Amino acid sequence: MSEQNNQPEQEVEAQENLEQVAEELQGGEELSAEAEIAVLNAELEAAKQTIEEQKDSVIRAAAEVENMRRRAAQDVEKAHKFALEKFANELLPVLDNLERAIEFADKENEAVKSVIEGVEMTAKSFVDAVAKFGVEVVSPQGEAFNPEFHQAMSIQPSADVAPNTVIAVMQKGYLLNGRLLRPAMVMVSKAAE
Repeated sequence: MSEQNNQPEQEVEAQENLEQVAEELQGGEELSAEAEIAVLNAELEAAKQTIEEQKDSVIRAAAEVENMRRRAAQDVEKAHKFALEKFANELLPVLDNLERAIEFADKENEAVKSVIEGVEMTAKSFVDAVAKFGVEVVSPQGEAFNPEFHQAMSIQPSADVAPNTVIAVMQKGYLLNGRLLRPAMVMVSKAAE
């Protein structure tokens, strides 16, 4: 900091020396050794100032390049991590339909029992396949309501569970590498009156 404060003083001194030398030259006088030293010192100070400015601009440019590299690397990482977001969002309704088919199927009917079993295996393999690519299921049954991952569809008074507890999941939610794809649609409890 003191070096920066001395720079304006040095510049003023160098300017005064240059003015003194200019006066001596106009008067036709030959430069004295002191005047020559003053001229050289003034030129040296001007060169030093230019060098400092150049150093500063080089350091700033290098920092800007490094920041650009870092931002580009982060953008590429995010692109790799979340490239499947649209594709995963398109697959979620298919998974919902498989789960609804299982839920509403007549499990007592022997004629469709093997079909239901096949649909269950398909749904399980579907969930396993998307899990390999970072898709996680959010099914918060019995957990505390979290507005970051759950969407409350209704509130039901309940004496059986604590207030703000998920008592029913109407539709599962999903995350992609920790980012919410779709919130879980839930029914939340409130204190019984």
